[in-house]
Amino acid sequence: MQHTKEEHMQIRQADKHMQTSLHGIAKRAKSSPKHRFGNLISLLSEDNLIWCFPQLNRKAAPGVDAVDYDMYEADLEENIKRMVDDLKGNRYKAKLVKRRYIPKAGGMKRPLGIPAVGDKVLQKAVALILSAIYEEHFLPCSHGYRRGKGPQRAAIELSRDLQRGRYGWIVDADIKGFFDNIDHDWMMRMLEERIDDKRFLRLIRKWLKAGILEEDGQVLYPVTGTPQGGIVSAILANIYLHYGIGNE
Repeated sequence: MQHTKEEHMQIRQADKHMQTSLHGIAKRAKSSPKHRFGNLISLLSEDNLIWCFPQLNRKAAPGVDAVDYDMYEADLEENIKRMVDDLKGNRYKAKLVKRRYIPKAGGMKRPLGIPAVGDKVLQKAVALILSAIYEEHFLPCSHGYRRGKGPQRAAIELSRDLQRGRYGWIVDADIKGFFDNIDHDWMMRMLEERIDDKRFLRLIRKWLKAGILEEDGQVLYPVTGTPQGGIVSAILANIYLHYGIGNE
């Protein structure tokens, strides 16, 4: 998709606005740990969502509507406008999440949720906002799904601590079905600790409650969990862990 000079200018302005807004949120979150953020829904504007769109994985599988990245991009501005209009008019509904199963070691399979592209755009914007609020307070030892962190970084830090004789034991544990068992009510209560925007919170709850289309065509409506694979699921999982295991 080729952009005109005016469109490039619009994207650069949205980039500056969104980055400035996220920086301001992060700064306030750090300086005022008890502050509750309001009117976050205003950041889900057409310009900001268009700016978020190229950050999606263009090779990702399409969702239940069979619309992939290129198809959505072909009419990007109209698609985004329609979605923002639905948000403003309280008509937005999250589409079903398509579920696929990925093989794991030992013959097990990991469920993967694939949202529709339009929902991914919104989730990307919301994930950036949530990260700006909570990243300042996540513990340094928390490595999952965080920029500059990850399994390799965790292994390096652990090796360094072991070499220094700081620890004498290593416990390898796994939380069985963590993404599938997140309690929705507790998740929302955790978010309410820092967010004072009912429309923004309702949007997140819609994704938690979105139906799941199984491979056999059955539709399930979850009472717990957040689909592993959804863009917003990673930051929600980290927030849940942060409050669940104790924080600063």
